[in-house]
Amino acid sequence: MGFIAIVGSGALGGAVAQALAARDRVTEVRLIDPTNQIARGKALDIQQSAPVDSFSTKITGAESIESAVGADVIVIADAAAGNAEHAGEAGLGLLRSLTRGGSRAPIVCAGAAQADLIALAVSELRLPRHSVLGSAPLALESALRALVGIALDGSAVEVSLRVVGLPPRAAVVAWEEATAYGQPLATQVPPHVIAGIQARIPGLWPPGPYALASAAARVIEAVALGSRRRFSCFVATDSGPQRVSVCAMPVELGPQGVQRVLEPALTTQERTSLGNAMEGPRRT
Repeated sequence: MGFIAIVGSGALGGAVAQALAARDRVTEVRLIDPTNQIARGKALDIQQSAPVDSFSTKITGAESIESAVGADVIVIADAAAGNAEHAGEAGLGLLRSLTRGGSRAPIVCAGAAQADLIALAVSELRLPRHSVLGSAPLALESALRALVGIALDGSAVEVSLRVVGLPPRAAVVAWEEATAYGQPLATQVPPHVIAGIQARIPGLWPPGPYALASAAARVIEAVALGSRRRFSCFVATDSGPQRVSVCAMPVELGPQGVQRVLEPALTTQERTSLGNAMEGPRRT
């Protein structure tokens, strides 16, 4: 089960389609882009790799935004022309077209520059907060886990940590609850090494299209199919009835989008940093 519509067939949109197809957990992925049948060409290319990569997910392409109607999840990616992420007023126009077409599917923004688009969707289009989220913070987490793995001379797969706030400058890593090989990370990595990894966050943002796509694929599957895992995602936080802040927070996901926003375990200093991040740009 699971029909996923990806709006935009640039480098990111194509990578998301490929990641979803390779994981073979959804029924159909549809790339949508109005530019010279590029979406159809990329869809055909990915589909032809199915016998090699052994997946059965159907990959299709379309030019009309109305092709997203009926999707279980709608993904906002990047335009084929210029590979620019759908954001700002242009991105808002796409979302407006989708909602006018009657779609009520949860929306996953796969790009790193789409936090403001989430705020616009909630404040101007009045979309439910739980139905619009961004997956890019999970890609940043992956990069940090890789750096910790290198510091430990071990596998990043065994590293667990959480990123909250607003990357890159206001990203907060919950180092106190981070673990590696089932043990607290702080007992295995010296403080100056942790501080050095934290200082590299601005250089790690934005993540590249493959990291973003890998993160997006897992978030999309969790929304479409359900998952017991928790993910760090951009969400519109409760800042009052007419004020919208967007930041990365750990969430539980399901068919309606965000089922629950969780509170990470933070030190006093980390909590202050998170509070400052949430006091950043807001939409009214």
